[in-house]
Amino acid sequence: MKGKKRIFDVLVLLGICLFISIFNVQAQPPNYAAHGWQLQDYQSDSVFGTGVNRAYAELLKNKKPCPVIVAVIDAGVDTAHEDLVGHIWTNTKEIPGNGIDDDHNGYVDDIHGWNFLGGKNGRNILVESYESYREYYRLQSIPLTLDPSDILYRERVKKYFLKDSLQQAHAISVLEEVLPEMQASDSIYKNLLQKDSVYAWEVMDYQPTDSAGKLLKKNTLMFFKRNGIATDMSLGMFIQEAQEYLVITREKLKYFSGDPNQQRKEIVGDDYDDLNSRGYGNNNVSAGTPSHGTHVAGIIAATRGNGIGMDGIDAHVFIMALRVVPEGDERDKDIALAIRYAVDNHARIINMSFGKYLSPGKKWVDDAVKYAEIHDVLIVSAAGNEFQNLDSVAHYPNPVYESSLEKSCCWITVGASTSGPDSLVMARFSNYGKNDVDLFAPGVRVYSTLPGNQYAAYSGTSMASPVVAGIAALILEYYPNLSARQVKYILLKSVMKLPDNQVKWPGGGTVDFSQLSASGGIVNAYNALKLAATMKGERKMSEKTRIQGVNKD
Repeated sequence: MKGKKRIFDVLVLLGICLFISIFNVQAQPPNYAAHGWQLQDYQSDSVFGTGVNRAYAELLKNKKPCPVIVAVIDAGVDTAHEDLVGHIWTNTKEIPGNGIDDDHNGYVDDIHGWNFLGGKNGRNILVESYESYREYYRLQSIPLTLDPSDILYRERVKKYFLKDSLQQAHAISVLEEVLPEMQASDSIYKNLLQKDSVYAWEVMDYQPTDSAGKLLKKNTLMFFKRNGIATDMSLGMFIQEAQEYLVITREKLKYFSGDPNQQRKEIVGDDYDDLNSRGYGNNNVSAGTPSHGTHVAGIIAATRGNGIGMDGIDAHVFIMALRVVPEGDERDKDIALAIRYAVDNHARIINMSFGKYLSPGKKWVDDAVKYAEIHDVLIVSAAGNEFQNLDSVAHYPNPVYESSLEKSCCWITVGASTSGPDSLVMARFSNYGKNDVDLFAPGVRVYSTLPGNQYAAYSGTSMASPVVAGIAALILEYYPNLSARQVKYILLKSVMKLPDNQVKWPGGGTVDFSQLSASGGIVNAYNALKLAATMKGERKMSEKTRIQGVNKD
């Protein structure tokens, strides 16, 4: 999704877009249990978690798993993270560092996956243009026809071009205004509290003795709340991320003038309009700052029970890292080739936590999705963070084949839910749709891994999607004969229905939660595993051998 850092929460609350976070000031630091709310169970914990911990305790004892590979198509993964070591896929057919394509798949030294945003010389794309400008730029050189569909498409491209460019300009304006205020507050409280880092709960505990101090406390807490700063994030860290985001946003705004493809030509060097121009990129799947992809990977695979950081969903999964998503919009060609790479290298599940509203290369992506479907690979995708009804607004990538309007049977679209039950159940930012969103999963303040052995809570359908991908992997580990189509059926049929379907609506009033997705509920691992145990697998016997590609890092 656009805006990979927690600083994006701020821009929402300041009115730049609809990626809205939920914030409650707490008088103490968050505890370890709260960091795993997505794993908890409604019956025992009174939160709308997924019952993963209950499933391990009651259903999976003494059962032998068959490891599964999950491909994370994202912004890259920190493969050396302390909580991911032992859960990173390794291509055993490659000899590391010899500069030779040992397995003859077109990718040299692809040990843990592939970086489609890199060059042969080691350079990497970090900030990219938006699809809206790439299309707007391309269409300028093509004469306008009288075809109504061409006219409508150009109008749609222009609409998103203007929206994206104005959003970036506004983001810069707001951050330039609030950053000095942030820095002043941080400096004052560091001196008052004699702390290197200042958190919301520390400000709450501080008892000023004069009116000036009381006013400062009130304003600072309001600042924390107004900007959606989570309780596990210091004001100093927030400032750092705001500064980084400002630099990135300025860079993205530059692409709205000139050739938006120039950097791609210089660094990657492929013909980005030709799907057959392949073999580009490099093997650095941790290039840049792969915060988003590392966070996604941790939700699925962080080591369970080691007492550090947080627990992932799946204790035996292996993550294949495919770097496709820059700060900006991913390209359809890269998405298509990454899907094919995942399928060819024995992934049984692909997680895609990204999205956009234009897809000029959709046919390439559709063909890759068909390839995954033919090879019995399940794709799990984030619904998006703009509070849109996907039944009426096209969001890409999606499971609808453009040529036939049929849907892939092996694709799940995931919306984001909150912990409830005393709040909104559907996250304020989440896209939804009775037909085009399949189910919901925890996606607010989900605590997970970040590069450099760090951890933090992020919000988004980007977090909800790997929750579902992790549970799908859990099912396949214990019931490997199930097909991708069957796993989708299980996940949708076993959702947790709400005690009262009438829930708060972000736009005001209430709504029937069952009408916001095809399944009408929240993914539940405990229910899914119980249902899986009753089903006869339809997966072909020969497909079992595909697991031979699994190996630890």
